[in-house]
Amino acid sequence: MIAYAFGEGLGRLACISFGRCYGVALQEAHPLVRRIFDHWHFVFFGETKKISYASGLAGQQVVPIQAITSLLYVAVGLAAIWFFLKGKCTFAFVLTMAVTQGWRAFSEMLRADFRGNGRVSAYQLMGVAAIVFAAAHGYFVADSVGITADLAAGLEALWRTEVLLALQTLWALVFLMFGKSMVTGAQISFHLREDRI
Repeated sequence: MIAYAFGEGLGRLACISFGRCYGVALQEAHPLVRRIFDHWHFVFFGETKKISYASGLAGQQVVPIQAITSLLYVAVGLAAIWFFLKGKCTFAFVLTMAVTQGWRAFSEMLRADFRGNGRVSAYQLMGVAAIVFAAAHGYFVADSVGITADLAAGLEALWRTEVLLALQTLWALVFLMFGKSMVTGAQISFHLREDRI
């Protein structure tokens, strides 16, 4: 769950870049939401941003949902690392699950992109179910007393040749499969500058 928190938190930077997972327009938001985000909001420009072609919200102030998600998830990931290193693994798991999935369920109400036809999205249902699962896990599974993480041993295990090669292979496969946008395109053109011949 710690890795998930960091992965989702840092992944929101890509959402900011592509203009996806965007928040509602401030002019359509609840007055309290408008007041909170009056000075802290996003405005996206460019026809290749999803917010432009999917919702027509280019140039409008929107709730910076991606930035909030990124900051919150990275912060809870850092806090969970501290608890994990102190031997409180179950608490670290429950904390990251509760914060990430609780925010996922709540933040859906602040998003403008398509989340399904119903009032409650599948992500909200899965988030609530994950919180219930984490709470049950925390209740029934106790941390092993006296066992703490050995950071040096973990880094030593990570620094093995086969582990590094496996991670690099995995990275290359993920890059090849998901590194190219299926929605946008690009082209490079070259021309001759006659004045410099």
